Amino acid sequence: MPDWKILESGTSRIGVLLFDRFSNHCLANALEPLRAANTLLGRTTYEWEILTLDGAPVTSSSGFPVVPAARLADATGGDSLFLLPSYDYRDHATATCSRLLRAAARRYRTLVGLDTGSWLLAAAGLLDGRPATIHYEVFEAFSERFPDVTARRERYIVDGDRVTSGGAMTAFELVLHLIGERHGTALTLEIAALFMHQETGIVRSVSKARGNRHVAAAIAEMEGHVEQPLPIRTVARRAGCTQKDLERSFAKAMGATPRTVYRRIRLTLARRLMAESTMRVAEVALRCGYADTSAFTRAFKAEFGVPPRAVRQ
Repeated sequence: MPDWKILESGTSRIGVLLFDRFSNHCLANALEPLRAANTLLGRTTYEWEILTLDGAPVTSSSGFPVVPAARLADATGGDSLFLLPSYDYRDHATATCSRLLRAAARRYRTLVGLDTGSWLLAAAGLLDGRPATIHYEVFEAFSERFPDVTARRERYIVDGDRVTSGGAMTAFELVLHLIGERHGTALTLEIAALFMHQETGIVRSVSKARGNRHVAAAIAEMEGHVEQPLPIRTVARRAGCTQKDLERSFAKAMGATPRTVYRRIRLTLARRLMAESTMRVAEVALRCGYADTSAFTRAFKAEFGVPPRAVRQ
């Protein structure tokens, strides 16, 4: 895995390398989960700077201008470098670009190709002998152009210090995955809730996409029974499997137990109610399945690091 698992108190520094006609959608899907993680954790865990090859402004495919903080060669480096060329990736794959990327690989622990960013990494020889993916529309051309790269039709691939993904939606899934590697699946559930109408819609859709229908069904049951939580064995039965099978599926798909995910779903709702309503702590506790207010307060503090009242303050 990439070196995202730095000390919990540390800050992960990310360079975001943009090119003319980059995708606004992809950029937002990569950065907004990081911004949300900072907000929910209550500290700057992730910080980023916008870069271009020559330090000049670039314009997105939708006409949105961006002024970078620096040119790539002047960036000091950090934990990760995100590449986002999007539409004109062939034109950007120049000898100069490849040279600068190879130099950057010595300053950044992990290189991340978003959308068509894999093309630039491959052109620089930075994916030779590696598995990689790219936007589905250019997959065949990518596979033919770079035979030394093991091209795979996957939503995203994490291969040590090289990470690649397809389009804009997979960028969101990838960054959620990377956040989960550092902070656990529980935080990704809360981030997903900020961007979806349903509490964990994105997690459920990812579970379905990966064939984990039992996980998706179990999460739906959990979301539907927050005030009166179900025993995990009942959740498993309603999801169409045994409790042991469900625990194995959760471990594989989400890296957490069903009980951990269920608790986070309940406490995520509690945090939202404390922040957005005038309910008393005891009432919020009941709404989230805790008959004992003291037990609720202990669980809340263990999950978020502060007591419920501190969120409201």
